[in-house]
Amino acid sequence: QVQLVQSGGGLVQPGGSLRLSCAASGRLFSINSLGWYRQAPGKQRELVAAITISGVINYAEYVRGRFTISRDSAKNTVDLQMNSLKTEDTAVYYCNALTGDFQLGYVDYWGQGSQVTVFS
Repeated sequence: QVQLVQSGGGLVQPGGSLRLSCAASGRLFSINSLGWYRQAPGKQRELVAAITISGVINYAEYVRGRFTISRDSAKNTVDLQMNSLKTEDTAVYYCNALTGDFQLGYVDYWGQGSQVTVFS
């Protein structure tokens, strides 16, 4: 199993910045990628950004150029720096770890969630 503990988030005005951090522990060798998802009220959970163990990064189109994902392999953490925040970025943000492989199957692990509220 993998445990994910999040920190960060909060309230900010449009144009402001926030940072989220996620610390992973447990069966770290089983992790294929780490990432961030978000879920706004009444909407489905959606990918924000993800980074594979080999360092390949994927951003959702709506955050590209504003958000930056980074991973510290020594500390087993993944951070999300969010700049130029918009009201539509308001959501609960979840840290994600994807584990497993094609033969055995894939399993998602989730952090506890962090509220990000952008208000004008």
